[in-house]
Amino acid sequence: MKRLVMAMAFLTTTLFATSFFATGALARQAPPASYYDVKAPDAWSGGVKMVDIDTPSGKFRVWTKRVGSNPKLKVLLLHGGPGATHDYFEPFDSYFPAQGIEYIYYDQLGSGRSDKPTDTKLWTIERFVDEVEQVRKALNLGPENFCVLGHSWGGVLAIEYALKHQANLKCVVISNMMASIPAYNDYAEKVLMPEMDQAQLAKVKALEAAGKTSDPDYMGTLIPMHYEKHILRRPADQWPEPVTYAFGQLNGELYTLIQGPSELGASGLLEKWGRFDDLKRITVPTLVIGARYDTMDPAYMEKMSKQLPKGQYLYLANGSHLAMYDDQANYFAGLTAFLRKQE
Repeated sequence: MKRLVMAMAFLTTTLFATSFFATGALARQAPPASYYDVKAPDAWSGGVKMVDIDTPSGKFRVWTKRVGSNPKLKVLLLHGGPGATHDYFEPFDSYFPAQGIEYIYYDQLGSGRSDKPTDTKLWTIERFVDEVEQVRKALNLGPENFCVLGHSWGGVLAIEYALKHQANLKCVVISNMMASIPAYNDYAEKVLMPEMDQAQLAKVKALEAAGKTSDPDYMGTLIPMHYEKHILRRPADQWPEPVTYAFGQLNGELYTLIQGPSELGASGLLEKWGRFDDLKRITVPTLVIGARYDTMDPAYMEKMSKQLPKGQYLYLANGSHLAMYDDQANYFAGLTAFLRKQE
């Protein structure tokens, strides 16, 4: 537990068809031999490719890794944080290959195996969206096959990317992310916080007010009170290694600047961000994933799906923010069903 606290000190339409889920997850099947194409240019490196990125502060490199080969369906995974890493997406290895879905791990600039510049002027939504577009071009992805899946902060990027570069997309998945930070904060204040131990909540708020969010008591209080109930519904010392690793590698400066000190609402540069009214402009098929115990309001996310012209909604009755873990079978059944339809 102590290791996790220290590692996280800076971490501060409906698709749910009864007939489908009554039969369980999609039947597993072996992907075609072409899925394991060893003639691809990046096959010699295991699918890893470092992509050169132009920024206002110069050139940098970001890390990507392709898994599988499917010319009709390639899913770029946009991780959360901001400042976390791709690693917590590793359960996708257990589900996507059997469905023949090609997917691409990607550490955003400032995260994981990518370069970590220190110029804070780089940490804007617009600059990250441009980065995603540069990655798309470098990997030769296009509207005939290119899907983005954004989880949490990655969902912000998925929405913004679709609004600016929709012509390049085949589909979008917005996983566990509301289209309004003010609405997210309102949900935290009016729904989640009243359910908490008020003395413990007062301690957290006092530490925030004093600027002491690096104090071990801050995350030590938040983890059992909030994270174990709404981020991943397991005792923190039982969280899977990909999650603890991704959080342990978190770029705290980047995270705090954009998100704020923790997942208990947002107070950074994202604080006033909102795109709900613009969702109607995203006309490619889009899946919105919400979960009962998420930090994000699942009812709001269902409304998002109805605002999208080709929106669909997947509701996970047992999931939280990391529903790909705590409601895993339903998460991947719904997600893979949506993606296979796009082929």
